[in-house]
Amino acid sequence: MTGVQPKLVVFYDGACPTCIKDRRWYEKLAGKTGDSVEWLDITGRDDELRRQGIDPDRTLRELHVKDADGQIHREMDAYILLMSRVPLLKPLAWLIGLPLIRPGLARLYHGWVSRRLDGRA
Repeated sequence: MTGVQPKLVVFYDGACPTCIKDRRWYEKLAGKTGDSVEWLDITGRDDELRRQGIDPDRTLRELHVKDADGQIHREMDAYILLMSRVPLLKPLAWLIGLPLIRPGLARLYHGWVSRRLDGRA
């Protein structure tokens, strides 16, 4: 076993300064582990997303990650999958998956995204 993790594709909003900052933060924490993650800016890729069965508007409102098998993980599942690859973030991935924390965190996340998108011109 080589220890090489299969590639994940993270669909992110490249027009969102916070999203870009979060990507850089993840890459810094991930180190070499980050090499197993491909970042795909969804800006202007609505047709490509639809061909993959992904709603473009939903990708603005929820993190989407595609695993090596082509399965799309959304929202908290996507965060857990992405964070669980980084040793420093594994405990946080476990924490946000807890039944008492996950729903509240999802509500906070959706509220933050809605405020961000409503503020766009």
